[in-house]
Amino acid sequence: MVNQVQQVDGSWQSCRGDSSGASNSSAESSKESSRCSTPLPDADRSDRLREKMRKRMDSGDRWFSLEFFPPRTASGAVNLISRFDRMGSGGPLYIDITWHPAGDPGSDKETSSMMIASTAVNYCGLESILHLTCCNQTKEKITGYLAKAKHLGLKNIMALRGDPVGDDWEDEEGGFNFAVDLVKHIRSEFDEYFDICVAGYPTGHPEAESYEQDLRHLKEKVDAGADFVITQLFFRADTFLKFLDDCRAAGITCPILPGIFPIQGYQSLRQLVKMSKLEVPEEITKIIEPIKDNDAAIRNYGIHQAVDMCRVLLDSGKVPGLHFYTLNREVATMEVLRQLGLWVEDPRRPLPWAVSANPKRKVEDVRPIFWASRPKSYIYRTQDWDEFPNGRWGNSSSPAFGELNDYYLFYLKSKSSKEALLQMWGEELKNEQSVFEVFTCYITAQPNRNGQKVLCLPWNDEPLAPETNFLKDELEKVNRRGVLTINSQPNINGKPSADPVVGWGPPGGYVFQKAYLEFFTSSENVTALLKVLKKYEPRVNYHIVDVHGHNMTNAHEMQPNAVTWGIFPGREIVQPTVVDPVSFMYWKDEAFALWIEQWAKLYEDESPSRMIIKYIHDNYFLVNLVDNDFPLESCLWRVIDDMFELLDATPEPLNDEAASQ
Repeated sequence: MVNQVQQVDGSWQSCRGDSSGASNSSAESSKESSRCSTPLPDADRSDRLREKMRKRMDSGDRWFSLEFFPPRTASGAVNLISRFDRMGSGGPLYIDITWHPAGDPGSDKETSSMMIASTAVNYCGLESILHLTCCNQTKEKITGYLAKAKHLGLKNIMALRGDPVGDDWEDEEGGFNFAVDLVKHIRSEFDEYFDICVAGYPTGHPEAESYEQDLRHLKEKVDAGADFVITQLFFRADTFLKFLDDCRAAGITCPILPGIFPIQGYQSLRQLVKMSKLEVPEEITKIIEPIKDNDAAIRNYGIHQAVDMCRVLLDSGKVPGLHFYTLNREVATMEVLRQLGLWVEDPRRPLPWAVSANPKRKVEDVRPIFWASRPKSYIYRTQDWDEFPNGRWGNSSSPAFGELNDYYLFYLKSKSSKEALLQMWGEELKNEQSVFEVFTCYITAQPNRNGQKVLCLPWNDEPLAPETNFLKDELEKVNRRGVLTINSQPNINGKPSADPVVGWGPPGGYVFQKAYLEFFTSSENVTALLKVLKKYEPRVNYHIVDVHGHNMTNAHEMQPNAVTWGIFPGREIVQPTVVDPVSFMYWKDEAFALWIEQWAKLYEDESPSRMIIKYIHDNYFLVNLVDNDFPLESCLWRVIDDMFELLDATPEPLNDEAASQ
């Protein structure tokens, strides 16, 4: 088996690579290539989790991973995906998703284990492990789940027997009764496609005849093809270190990762201990019993206890990474990781957009800029593509974007509740100016008239990107007058790729951007804008379209315009974002639909507020502008100023040139 080959060649011969002779540059190289769950452009394209672990161990670069369980409700799924995005920013090597037989775990429900894991990989860019258990499943059913996981881009499985449904385990006819049989089946049916993890028990499995027998069972699982081990939780560092030494003595040489549980509450601790059949050490019980009704005090103690234990583990030199049982919470785990120095929010991005971890998209390095703030939507709409752009966008006539009719999809929903959105966007709109104020408050981060900060818009579910601060004053000015911006970027001429605001890609490079502005505005404004733009050609390219698809542009009808690119040592030029006329028409459908689906539908049918949003949807135009002369100060603000000056100087309404075209 592959695990035995790896043992022979020495790549897994210790749990920690010998870093004594490793240079700083080799450690940095390891971080670049394997710290993030998606590879940097110049990294080894191998997407095997076990390879990433090997590189980290070889360099002595420690890592952490996180475990989550599927939520019970659709709104819980939305919240969990938001937590993935937040906790993913700290750089976990991977996450894993538990398998709950009672929750229809292999289905397409938004609360299923399969869909949560798929979303983490495809839409959050996180390397993910899907738990799979033998409990109440036939061999055929398990094979079907594995095939589905492979189709969805999942490539790591944690093979478990699973807990019995009742008090005692009942043999499954035509199924498996032990995790080792599941490991053998995965290797038999899917060869080396999946990396396989199995569970280890530092004090022995509660149903094993003895600790020694359980070690023999673990070795059987590893010999059958498991690549690494994650342990059950424990409360003392020496418990794990003894287990690790015993595993090595038994001939188990693959990575063995300790499962860490920061105590976060009295009831959750009792429940977890009951499920895992563990005993809490007396020294811990004595501390938490007197404060069992004080959640904050217990959490603070849990953080302190976990940090102390993890430091002993890491200082032993035998532990390359830590696996955290989060209970779907973030505060305690993030604080432990920060105190350990493992939580690192690297400002440098692999590419200037969120990368998917699906293996079939690993060559993708070019996207239209329109989806910059809606990367999950872009991935959803291109999920059926057979090939992804690599190096350049290619023939504009070839992309076939999927329809975006499924607005209920949990990974596309706003993280905010209907009540929160109404507080931000207005429980009652009086006129178009009310909408202008919402956009302006979002840009300025100032509270609205009700004292609420506008933290998102239908087209932007996150606060503004740091680079938008370069444009903040100008954006505020134009939004106040009805140029409702949904996407923008400043011009950049040769900033270092390590720049904390605009940098991306590997170090030692330089990045460039053309100034870009995308907005909705009225037909009257568009009429004036078209007159003004004539004096800015060919420096400024524009696309202007209404909801019906009436399109006005001075750009080539098929040729994309690169608006972001980078130059790196030993590489060809990388152009990760483009303005493309064909894909703009696909984006147009989504951009207009968001007015209705995410804003207008907050209000009652035929209400004045809904009618205002519908009027904007029906009558405004979507515009994008590109200033091609990136070394110079952007002229796009002058274009908008000239448009307003023309409008202000015209006593009568301008001829509706926009409508006539």
